[in-house]
Amino acid sequence: MRVDQEARFGPATRARALERCASETFDVLVVGGGVTGCGAALDAASRGLSVALVEKRDFAAGTSSRSSKLIHGGLRYLESFDIELVREALHERRLLAEKIAPHLVHPTPFLFPLKHRAWERLYMGSGLFLYDALAGLHPAMPRHRHLTRRSCLRAVPALREDSLTGGIRYFDAQVDDARFSLVLARTAAAYGAVCVSAVGVVDFLHDGERVAGVHAQDLESGRELDVRAGTVINATGIWTTEMERLAGVADPMIVRPSKGVHLVVPKDRIDSEYALILRTEKSVLFVLPWGDRWIIGTTDTDWHHGLDHPSATHADIEYLLDHVNEALREPLRFDDVIAVFVGLRPLLGGTAEETAKLSRNHAVRRSAPGFVSVAGGKYTTYRLMARDAVDLAVHDLRFAVDPSRSANVPLLGAVGLSGAELRLSSHPGAGHLALTQLHHLVARYGTLAAEVLDLIAADPGLAAPLVGAEGYVAAEVCHATAYEGALHVDDVLTRRTHIAFEVPDRGRLAADGVARLMAPVLGWDQAAVDREIAHYRARLEAEAAAQALLTDEASDSARAEVRDPRLEHFDARGE
Repeated sequence: MRVDQEARFGPATRARALERCASETFDVLVVGGGVTGCGAALDAASRGLSVALVEKRDFAAGTSSRSSKLIHGGLRYLESFDIELVREALHERRLLAEKIAPHLVHPTPFLFPLKHRAWERLYMGSGLFLYDALAGLHPAMPRHRHLTRRSCLRAVPALREDSLTGGIRYFDAQVDDARFSLVLARTAAAYGAVCVSAVGVVDFLHDGERVAGVHAQDLESGRELDVRAGTVINATGIWTTEMERLAGVADPMIVRPSKGVHLVVPKDRIDSEYALILRTEKSVLFVLPWGDRWIIGTTDTDWHHGLDHPSATHADIEYLLDHVNEALREPLRFDDVIAVFVGLRPLLGGTAEETAKLSRNHAVRRSAPGFVSVAGGKYTTYRLMARDAVDLAVHDLRFAVDPSRSANVPLLGAVGLSGAELRLSSHPGAGHLALTQLHHLVARYGTLAAEVLDLIAADPGLAAPLVGAEGYVAAEVCHATAYEGALHVDDVLTRRTHIAFEVPDRGRLAADGVARLMAPVLGWDQAAVDREIAHYRARLEAEAAAQALLTDEASDSARAEVRDPRLEHFDARGE
């Protein structure tokens, strides 16, 4: 599949995007490059509107790359009678798995172990019956199935025999969250949207009482520019309140950040055919397969510190290990933890003492003329959030606008997925790869794997495994830089790939090769290469230091020692 040049986020495309942002007036300006912001850009652009999107750091740099990587209905929300939320999420799950992103959203079997013999099986069985019913007559996933204790232990030998009396198997789906958001942005660009990262909002432009755009700064060069638009959508997640205050909103929407910590452990430490969902005293705990790793999460606690780089504490890690070990035959130790990643949920402000009890519904409001904010919600329902935000925002335009079409817009890489691996096996670049490597590319990129193969065909040396992360090939780094907008080593190791939490050294060794592959695309000299490598390794040290501390305050202070390089210009101007 070949994609329009403007949907290839390389340096030249970024330069053109900045010029367009400075010189054009758009129908819609979206602030925020997470899943909801990128979804809003695609929704608006697919309606035929002229759209710009600006993101302060990298696409999905915040919450949208630090989730549990699930596309799910939210089984636990049935207990709080959020029936409509679950129904909507299950509808979206089907759309994503079957039509919008089958290359990125994959069904996954889960086991819910039962601890009590009669009442719990009846209770949870009834809940899962409702869960399946809400998914509709033709669900994208198989329906639930009751299992005996013996069947559970055969499928999941890692479980302690005294930890369950039986279980229920059901299906939800997993997603590469960062890649999904990026592909949303690229798809929006294919529909004509101008999407550019490393552009921070400094202030808002006004035309009388109406918000008319933003005064922004290119955080790579320091250049400042005005981006004008008929209406502005604030899709900044945990920064929603801060952005509303910057826009001059007298009574800003209050978003309450909730910290979600995830641990990554080797696959061989938990012997299981299924993902696991385990009850805790507050919520549930997931044990999720991720290649040759398991992701264990998550916590759900208030966060009152810096929003750019949330950090885990020793206590957070201990909490997760203690809870998962209640179910495991061979307990996990601190030494088993390969990596930790932390996200902040942008929950709507509430009076509940615990964030786990706050609603996962979303809110959209017109906070000022020409200014709409969207916040809350779940990753799975991003499309509904984006649709609702655009529906409200276009009331400030002076012409009629078509209804949303996003339910029928497949993302780049989805069309032609069936048989793609066989077709691409005849690509000139595929001849330099093993069959397992080609399978890896199609699994990650869908039909966009052809772009990576084009690079290998032009330079067969790029078929070599990446030193320090041999599951990836060198061409993927070049593709991330020339096609996917990566501007720093961290972008590649953390979001274009997940080397930062998939390999035991968290990408310390791979950083060297990644920087050298990025250099010719971005025009880096040796000093820039050295600076990027040093910055990434310093980030790892800061995270390790933070994770050894006991309190959020101390952990945040240690992690804040190393910030995203894009924020240096913001820091320099006193923001």
